[in-house]
Amino acid sequence: MFSAGLDQYLVLSAVLFCIGLFGVLTQRNVIKVIMCLEIMLNAVNIALIAFSQYITPVTLTGQIFAIFVMVVAAAEVAVGIAIIFTVYRNRESVDIENFNILKW
Repeated sequence: MFSAGLDQYLVLSAVLFCIGLFGVLTQRNVIKVIMCLEIMLNAVNIALIAFSQYITPVTLTGQIFAIFVMVVAAAEVAVGIAIIFTVYRNRESVDIENFNILKW
């Protein structure tokens, strides 16, 4: 049976993080940007769990940190969607260029 090593998980994590970073830097739709941020956070979760299994396979430290990251990501999405809905009601668009209403 084939068992993936730490380097393969880290390569997967790096590829997912780069895809998410590319999306954050190039997309103009705020919903797509939030989705790319979620991809980046999931890449970090993969790296956390991979390092945890490699360094201390008995303890669940990486899994606990990954659950914490998922909770923070859920809160970030809830607040982000609320802001997007508010801006959409005022501007009729979810384009990042129209988000200057949040500036002072």
